[in-house]
Amino acid sequence: MSKLTALALSIAILGGVWAFLALGPLAGSVLVWAGFIAWGSYFHSGADGAALQKTIAGTIYGAILAGIALFLVVNNPVGLPGAIAAPAYVAVTVFFLVIVASINLLSVVPANVYGYAATVAYALHQPTADGVGPLASLTAADLTNPVLLLSLSFVIGALFGLVSGKLAGVLGK
Repeated sequence: MSKLTALALSIAILGGVWAFLALGPLAGSVLVWAGFIAWGSYFHSGADGAALQKTIAGTIYGAILAGIALFLVVNNPVGLPGAIAAPAYVAVTVFFLVIVASINLLSVVPANVYGYAATVAYALHQPTADGVGPLASLTAADLTNPVLLLSLSFVIGALFGLVSGKLAGVLGK
């Protein structure tokens, strides 16, 4: 079997398992799409041990910075005028998203960005009945906190990436 076919089969099988887990027994504890983002980041980062570490560290770092940005936007502790508050807080946190690229574990800037973007998207596009959604849970110490929920999803997704690469190696022999 070709390497490409082996990889496609491996990802298809494990993608089905991941979707089953994320939409079934782990529903509410992980997000299927966030896991796939980390899975893809693992492969584009080199699909090796370093890629696993950098994907996990980068996506979680991005999620944390997104949480900080969201917290600042919601609370506006500096009292910036409404029209510039969100852009200013985003600008500051995105600076820190990239400037850390000289640190080995955070050197894959796209992984950092994936974590940031996915966390912001989830927090802003999941309103609850009261219209607030995950923004009300930015400091919660449970999986209602978008930073924690996305981070767990990223870790498991990256691990699925690792396992799918290993399985592809076995199938390709």
